[in-house]
Amino acid sequence: MHDIRFIRENPEAFDAALARRGAAAQSATLIALDERRRAIVTETQAGQARRNEASKAIGAAKGKGDHAAADALMAEVAELKQRLPALEAEERQVSADLDTALAAIPNLPDADVPDGADETGNVELKRWGEPRNFDFTPREHADIGPALGMDFEAGAMISGARFTALRGPMARLHRALGQFMLDHQTGTHGYGEVAPPLLVRDEALFGTGQLPKFAEDQFHTTDGRWLIPTAEVSLTNLVREQILDGAALPLRFAALTPCFRSEAGSAGRDTRGFIRQHQFEKVELVAIAHPDHSEAEHEHMLAAAESVLEALGLPYRRMLLCAGDMGFGARKTYDLEVWLPGQGAYREISSISNTGDFQARRMNSRFRAEGEKATRFVHTLNGSGLAVGRTLVAVIENYQDAHGSVAVPDVLAPYMGGITRLEPR
Repeated sequence: MHDIRFIRENPEAFDAALARRGAAAQSATLIALDERRRAIVTETQAGQARRNEASKAIGAAKGKGDHAAADALMAEVAELKQRLPALEAEERQVSADLDTALAAIPNLPDADVPDGADETGNVELKRWGEPRNFDFTPREHADIGPALGMDFEAGAMISGARFTALRGPMARLHRALGQFMLDHQTGTHGYGEVAPPLLVRDEALFGTGQLPKFAEDQFHTTDGRWLIPTAEVSLTNLVREQILDGAALPLRFAALTPCFRSEAGSAGRDTRGFIRQHQFEKVELVAIAHPDHSEAEHEHMLAAAESVLEALGLPYRRMLLCAGDMGFGARKTYDLEVWLPGQGAYREISSISNTGDFQARRMNSRFRAEGEKATRFVHTLNGSGLAVGRTLVAVIENYQDAHGSVAVPDVLAPYMGGITRLEPR
């Protein structure tokens, strides 16, 4: 959500920032709505003041025996009593129109975000790890996985496309990855573990920006709730409609949860394999930060996500997304892309975003610094630390051998009950 006062004072800068995201200019429309709203408020206040003034004058006129003046004043008061409710209704409608328009506009990119219309404008900042040299042609996970317990057919039979059943050691490896990630983020990087709700109300999805624009990408229940597309929704909304103690910031939350996405906007993409599922697990990281420290918090979260890939020995690269490729609520995003030898390509495994005060405004989440009376909006950040299913894919492809077996990374040994290798059935 955007600050209409900022738009009034900086219309050219606002439209220029939207243009970097490929969005049309909005300031003139928004300012016109705001001016109309403010004019109605002024007219309403003046009418209320005049009604009160005239009501008092009626008694005075009657006391003087000036019945003509009293009658005129009563007629004026009666007219105002009819006019004011209409003005108040109009103000509510114009305010709602303004809020709806503001809610549909994406966040503005940071100044250091590169220009670009799509992923071709993203900038590679770093590579870690050398892709393994295989003495055979590495295969994709979708070809190796079925013999190891990645049951695409059963998942499709039970639930339809983009659902998979994991069985035996494959299921245990998936569980081990999630547990390791959560232990790593809470034990090493200072995130507090949360077991959040998986079903949320409209207000929660609005707060993090999934509603109203991306309703078709969510699963809606018959009782009006939504299945979370990411634990970002539940974790970030832990501070909705609160005034926090500035000295307590940053707040860092982590959760390992199922996530549910209808993928309505991704038809035809990654239909084969385990990359893009309707149901998946993810360790989500969320931080609630002081505005002066949110950039440093962004780097902290980035390092926390990268450390998981490094602990697993998975080569990756860090990308800075361009303005046209960022998510709706982000003002700056790093993507981590893991090397998949079966595909011969780097694929996204984590997005780490700073939303500034964009989500905080939608949630009305503020803080008060020590010694200050006024409150300010917090900054919110979120990132995957990591997507468990995609990490499983990366482990399968990077740790495969020529016979279709997959070695278990050493760091996962405490979670695997003595299993060191997944063998084909």
